[in-house]
Amino acid sequence: MSRHNELGKLGEEKAAIYLTEKGYQILCKNYRSGRAEVDIIASFKNIIVFVEVKTRSSYAFGYPEESVSNAKQQLLTKAASNYMFENRIEKEVRFDIIAIFKSKDEKWFIKQFEDAFFMHG
Repeated sequence: MSRHNELGKLGEEKAAIYLTEKGYQILCKNYRSGRAEVDIIASFKNIIVFVEVKTRSSYAFGYPEESVSNAKQQLLTKAASNYMFENRIEKEVRFDIIAIFKSKDEKWFIKQFEDAFFMHG
C-alpha cells in the first residue's frame, strides 16, 4: 500500500475513534456504491451522518477539507441515497467532512465540518 493510502486509512481510523468519543454510533465504514465510497456512515441524535475523511501531512495542496469537489459531493450524495434505500432508512441525513492533519512530529489535528454540503439533485 502506498504511503498516502496508509495515511488515509490511519486518518479514517482516527476519525472513527473521534466520532465514537463524541457519541456517534458507527454504522458502516467504506460503503461502496458505484464509483463512490463513503468513508464513514454514522448515527447521531436520530440523524444519519455521511462522513468524508480527508487526511494530509502537508498543506502543499491546500487544506484537507478543500479537496472535496462538487463532483465528489455528487458521488457521495448518490451513494447516500442508495444506502438509505437499501437499508430502508427514513431519517434526516447530514454530510460532514473530517479534516485531519498529521504533523511531522506525529501530532494529529482533527476538525469536523458539520453540514459541509447538501444533497445534490
